[in-house]
Amino acid sequence: MMSSNKRTFKTCGFVFAAIMIVALSPMMASAAKPAAIYSLKAEGLSYPFCAYGIEKQLGNIAGVESVSTDIESGTVTVSMEAGASLDESEARHAVEKAGFTLRSFKKGD
Repeated sequence: MMSSNKRTFKTCGFVFAAIMIVALSPMMASAAKPAAIYSLKAEGLSYPFCAYGIEKQLGNIAGVESVSTDIESGTVTVSMEAGASLDESEARHAVEKAGFTLRSFKKGD
């Protein structure tokens, strides 16, 4: 027969595990959502300083996790935080504010 102290300890362990699962569930759910990635084509990117300007403007948008530019192809890749999305008009405004023209806007897979 199990003593009262062992039974209480075992019950507390189960209760603690249940509390941790409930507490961590929102974090696990948000981590399960993949981050959205967008591919933008901007006309006029030709120098690293150009890339800096467009990356700075796009990076100021709420939810943007990272921005990288391929000057050769004129492609800007924007990665969003989990659960966030990028609106085309918002991206267009940021690109124009940096002095460029947005030619295409595609959400990645």
